[in-house]
This record gives sequence, structure tokens and C-alpha cells, in this order.
Amino acid sequence: MTRKLFVTTALPYANAAFHIGHMMEYIQADTWVRLQRMLGHEVHFVCADDAHGAAIMIAAEKAGQTPQAFVAGIAAGRQQYLDGFHIAFDHWHSTDAPENHALAKSIYLALRQNGLIDVRMVEQFFDPQKGMFLPDRFIKGECPNCGAKDQYGDNCEVCGAVYAPTDLKNPVSALTGATPVLRSSEHFFFRLSDPRCVEFLENWTQDGRLQTEVANKVKEWFKRDRPAEEGGKAGLGDWDISRDAPYFGIEIPDAPGKYFYVWLDAPVGYLASLQAHLTKLGINFDAYMAQPDLEQVHFIGKDIVTFHTLFWPAMLKFSGRKVPDHIYVHGHLTVSGEKMSKSRGTGISPLRYLELGLNPEWLRYYIAAKLSARVEDLDFNPEDFVARVNSDLVGKTINIASRAAGFLSKRFGGKLSADLGVEGRVLLDGLRAHGEVVRTHLDERDFGKAMREVMLLADRVNEYVDQHKPWELAKKEGMDAALHDVCSVCIEAFRILIIYLKPVLPALAVQVENFLQVKPLMWADAQRALGHHTIGEYKHLMQRVDPTKLEALFEPPAAPVAPPPGGEALAEEIGITDFTKVDLRIAKIVNAEAVEGSTKLLRLTLDVGEGRHRNVFSGIAANYRPEELVGKLTVMVANLAPRKMKFGISEGMVLAASHADEKAHPGVFVLEPFPGAVPGLRVR
Repeated sequence: MTRKLFVTTALPYANAAFHIGHMMEYIQADTWVRLQRMLGHEVHFVCADDAHGAAIMIAAEKAGQTPQAFVAGIAAGRQQYLDGFHIAFDHWHSTDAPENHALAKSIYLALRQNGLIDVRMVEQFFDPQKGMFLPDRFIKGECPNCGAKDQYGDNCEVCGAVYAPTDLKNPVSALTGATPVLRSSEHFFFRLSDPRCVEFLENWTQDGRLQTEVANKVKEWFKRDRPAEEGGKAGLGDWDISRDAPYFGIEIPDAPGKYFYVWLDAPVGYLASLQAHLTKLGINFDAYMAQPDLEQVHFIGKDIVTFHTLFWPAMLKFSGRKVPDHIYVHGHLTVSGEKMSKSRGTGISPLRYLELGLNPEWLRYYIAAKLSARVEDLDFNPEDFVARVNSDLVGKTINIASRAAGFLSKRFGGKLSADLGVEGRVLLDGLRAHGEVVRTHLDERDFGKAMREVMLLADRVNEYVDQHKPWELAKKEGMDAALHDVCSVCIEAFRILIIYLKPVLPALAVQVENFLQVKPLMWADAQRALGHHTIGEYKHLMQRVDPTKLEALFEPPAAPVAPPPGGEALAEEIGITDFTKVDLRIAKIVNAEAVEGSTKLLRLTLDVGEGRHRNVFSGIAANYRPEELVGKLTVMVANLAPRKMKFGISEGMVLAASHADEKAHPGVFVLEPFPGAVPGLRVR
């Protein structure tokens, strides 16, 4: 039976370029969608930029642009990432598009008609200089629990306490530094606590459409005590869905100066993107969504479960629309066991990955090989990445074709044998028999299990090759028929493996289809033999990972400050509070040595007046010999979080100056204080 699928990923916020977490989610969804299409199912796969909110309005203002122009600039850079990693959305849209404005208003009016919208007075912090109510993340002050300074208005990053912005001590506006004042304003609420919503959500979240761990987590929210301002009772609280002008968003009907909170109109963007896509195809959106056998599937990260398992389905249900059939939740991506952080050097830039010439399908395979159907974090380990790609893809899979294609071309004109031999047919029957297992794992998003299954099958094929040794058969007279059969079995086995890998490795599959001279491979093709078929000329399909290229992906950031003219504009203005967060100390270079395996790094042993020595890696090897640094004083960032690198732990950062255009103006200059400074003195 042909499935009808409407599939989305979470909408990226349009204030920055894609990061590697986006790529992980898109690769997961794209792989699943490609499988469905190989199975012959009908899929519409869409996404959009989440374009509204105070954060974008403020970022656009700082950039001297309108919000629309700011968002358009971000959107213009999206396609290079999607194309680069072979992610094939059918349509990409924006939540600021007309379709989203109309749909968001329509859903709201239906909820209001259904008696699920309340209007209440809310007391909030207001910035008198900026003339706007402040979102929680734009208010800072002292934590009411532990007293830590410079904490955001919703939670403390030191002790982890969660609180209301009005609980902060000595609050200030993060926008202007002004002391905010409390003001009251009318806000619109979606009555999630209404018995109708509660009953629906209790059933909807527990009927098998969510992963077990997600369903169990959601169940806790129905028992959780609500804040006093929401009645203090256990159960779901109502949802504040409005914001006051100035705000970049969709104006609430019949409420001048009031706008939908960004999280109300963002998921509506799924429908708006689909509507725009279907309109281009000449398909009626309402009729399409009314199909009883249509499945609506969302792929999201674990940090936005609340919005997608409570607010979104309730909005749809009580506005008379179809509710999601599945919400597939995944964990976060870590690097060598650490949470990703660009400042600590544990982030991966997808664009940098592509610029270095690293094969995007290496990453697609590595992510697939580690993904499960559970809500688990996925760790990117560079050494593991190299080992898996080189062993699984090149060593086990690609080599099957490379070891057989040459003999077929030179000795048999590229024609495959129609016989294959008894052992060959048994091998191929075994590969085909496992197709359903691989398909099930992929369909259930247990990609790691699917990849392990395929590699076990590849091991079987390689055992067959090693047993029959075509390179030795080619040297023996009278063994042409056996050589023909063995090499033909290898090519047929290789084709079956590529079919199983095609959802993960679509670009490689196209290369193989061209080499085999066959039509685009479908899943059912694994069960059909090529027969007496002629293949094309074999060309190398995939290189091994060069570890030095991968190392460049994790090189330390460039020197932080460049002297005038420097080749770059000054960074945006900061306040004294921002400066004092950086603890700069005088350090003595006790020892310096080259780092084996790196041409850029020196390992520095530093005395910062602590009674112990620190180990710091610095990218200055091209400009300094280790011996000329020993005994020198320099300046270092002493409170930078330790960073795990391939060569060890780096416990800080030595300051150096360089020009922005390092090719035209080469040179890195380590900072050195005047005589009289001693290790441990703070730079103020």
C-alpha cells in the first residue's frame, strides 16, 4: 500500500547560519524520506525559516537593516549547506510569508471561536529607554538563589535555578543597561488547562505516536504543580501567546499593537510551506490535508518537545485541523564527549567541512551509523570518524567493486555472467533475504542498526572474495569461467549493498548507477538480478579520509586581535561588565615544544602564578621556534574553559595579533609585557 507522507524538520531560527546540529537533523530526516521514496511512497518534504521574534528584530536593528532584509540575508545562505550535504527538501519557505500570516490568524480565530483564548493583565519588565517590554533573555541581574551576577531573566547558569524575571536582584536591560520598570499589559492566552485540551493531550501523547521516553516525560507535565499566578494546581498551565509592540511578527486580529508570540506562528510555518509547495504543483492544500490516509511527520530535537507535543497538536485539534501522526525526537550532537561550543573549539562548522573538501557523504554515513530511534545524544569523535569511514565505506564496500570491475572490463567486455555459480547464488540470496531487516531498521529510524547490518553483509561478500581470490584466478589458465562468475557475483552483491545504502549515500548511489548503467535504483531492485547485463567503465568512487584534513576542522581559532589597519572592522561595542568577564593574566613561558602530528601548533608550558603549570596549545609554530619563546612573559586568557584537543587538554589561550588577511600580511605576533611584570598579575 502506498503511503502519503507530509514530512518536516524543525524550522531553524533565521538569525544565524546553519550549525552542525541542523545538519544532523536534516540528514536524519532526508535519509528517512529517501527510503520512503525508494519504497514507492508519496512524500512532500518541506521546511522554512523561523523569521519572527524580538531577537531577530533587535539583531536586524544592530545590523542597520529591516527585519525582512536581515532574514532574507540569512535565507540566501541556506542552499549551499543543503546542496552541499545532499539534503533534498521539496520546498523551503519563511514564516513571514503571506501563507503563514493567513494560516496563523485563521488558527487563532478558530481557537477563539472555540472558547480557548483568554485575555489577562500581565506585569512585565519594561525598558524605559528602549520603549519596549523585555523578553526574559534580554534582562540580566543577580540570581535570587545563589547571588551570581550577570544572569539571564529566566534561569541561572551558575546554580541552575529557574525563576521569573521579576525575581532577579538589581535587574538591568541587556539592550540599554537601563533599570527596567514593571508595567502591566493585556496578554492573550491559549487555555491549555481547559479540560478539553487536557483530555485530548493525555490521550494523544500516550497512544504510541511518540517514542516511549518522550511519552513518559510528557506524562510528568500533566502532574506538575503550576505557578501561583496560574492557580497553583497540578496540571497543564495556560500559554501566553502574545507580545506587545514593537515586535517583528504577525499582528493579532482585532488587537492593534499585539503580536503572536513567535512560537505560535513558527509551527504554523510547516503548513504554510506545504501550502506554498502544493500551490506550485497545482494541488489544493485543503483537499490534500483532508485525506484520511495522510501521515504528518515531524523530526525535531529534544529541546523543543514541549511546543511540539502540547501546544502544536492542541492548536491543530481545536482549530479543526489534522494533528501530527508522529513526532520523532532526537538528541544533541556532542564532539569528543563535550557539548558543542565554538568558543571552546568543540564546534563543527558545516561550511568549513565542505570548504576543506571533506566528502559530505562521510558525514552522512557517520551520523547514520550512530543514530538510533531513541532520544540519545550522538558523539562526533574524529578518530572514530576516520576509522568508520575508511573501514566501512572504502575498505568493506567500495573495494568490492574495485576488486572485480577491472577484470570484467578487460577480460569480458564488461558483460556480467548469467550463471554466477552455486556459491555465488547462495551469497546473493542471503543478501536479498536481509533486505527486509535493513528496511525495517531504516523505516523505524534505527539507522545505526541498519548500517551495522549492511556492514555484516559486506563482510560476507569480502569473505567470498578472499575465498575465491579473483586475482589468482586471473593468472590461471582455463579458469576464465570461474573468474567471470566470481567477479559478476561481486558486482551484483555490490549493487545490492548500494541499494541498502542509497538513502544514506545518495550521491554515491548516482555514481554507481552510472557505472552499472542502470536506472535509478529502487528498493525492490535488490530482489531482482541484473542478469546478462553490461556495466560501464569503473572509476574510483570514494577516497579515504585524510586525518590531516579532518584535523584542520578542529584547528584553534585565529588570533583574537589584529593591529591597525588589521584588515577588519572593530568588533561591536561592549560594556565594562563584558570586559571584566575575561581574566587576562601575565604568564611566563616555562617551556615550548613542537607538537607531533601538527604543523601549526606549539605546546606551551605556562606559569600563571598559581603554584602549578598550565598546558596550552597555540597556533604559532610557523612564526616562532620553541627555543626563542622559553623564558618570555606573555598574556593569556586564564579563565577560558579547558578544551579537549587531539593532542591533549589546552588550559587557556595565549594572546597574539595578526592581520585579517593572513596571506597578504603573514605573521602572528605573541603579546609581550614590559619588564617588571611577573606571572599572575591581572591585566586590567
